[in-house]
Amino acid sequence: MTAADPAPFSRGRIVLDNGTAHAEIGLVAAVLCGLSVDGVRLTETVPCDALPPMGCGIVLAPWPNRVRDGRWRLDGETQQLDLTEPALGNASHGLLRNTAYHVIDQAPDAVTLGAVIPPQHGWPFSLETWVRYTLEPDGLAVTHGARNTGNTPALWAVGAHPYFRIGETPVEQLTLRVDRPEYLELDDRLIPVSTRPVEGTRFDLRQPRMLADLDVNVAYGDSEAFIGRCDAAWLESADGSRLALWLDEEFSWIQVYTPRHFPRSGPDGGSGIAVAIEPMSAAPVALNSRRGLSTIPPGGEWEASWGVRYAPAAAL
Repeated sequence: MTAADPAPFSRGRIVLDNGTAHAEIGLVAAVLCGLSVDGVRLTETVPCDALPPMGCGIVLAPWPNRVRDGRWRLDGETQQLDLTEPALGNASHGLLRNTAYHVIDQAPDAVTLGAVIPPQHGWPFSLETWVRYTLEPDGLAVTHGARNTGNTPALWAVGAHPYFRIGETPVEQLTLRVDRPEYLELDDRLIPVSTRPVEGTRFDLRQPRMLADLDVNVAYGDSEAFIGRCDAAWLESADGSRLALWLDEEFSWIQVYTPRHFPRSGPDGGSGIAVAIEPMSAAPVALNSRRGLSTIPPGGEWEASWGVRYAPAAAL
């Protein structure tokens, strides 16, 4: 694929608009810097020319979440990734979080960005990757893809790290529902140690819970495969306005993270509760567990989508 003329963006900031939905995309980590529908903010807003706080809006490839000690095994040999979360001794969120993507194709309401993952420490595969952001009348569709350009089968997983909100309603006043019956119990390094049912635990979000009452950093999944595209998580405000996260069946895992001191940009500044609802095509530590991990044959491709829809109270 050929890169488009870079003129439509400035300093790595790409603006998309379809008359109702508006998004800003940054080139580094293909970051979603902001999304709104009819002027209602649906994500936390971050600058496109600075390091996004807490991974806000970035693409996570070729694996989401963490790898303990950055170590995993392939064909009987130990692979050692660089430790990008040194405080916990993990490799975190893939290999593209500091990489500048290039523009492959662009329209007023859509853009496709690409980045190459070459062989490197602990990663012996060659991949061309892309992410396509497409505005819809009520939200955004995001399509992730990869092509194996090497001579051997390549492992692959992908995720995204958006932080959602509904307008200017304080995030702690929103309710969150996640339609998943299982969660991964974590150790003190945020590495899964077991799979448990949510029933009877503080992690059960199958009924709406006020975000002021939640303090979680946990992955949700299901031992039974979901068939086809489906809604999987919802944010709702007191007036009934709602944001729905939909997923293709390939995105069978969701990470929910509710930091209490998310730094906000803009004139008000300060910090507060935020909520990341992260679609993931594989479980945390998938390079070791292989849960949800895909294998792409030489010359083969993988592609799947997720997205968000917004409905104001009057439309429900």
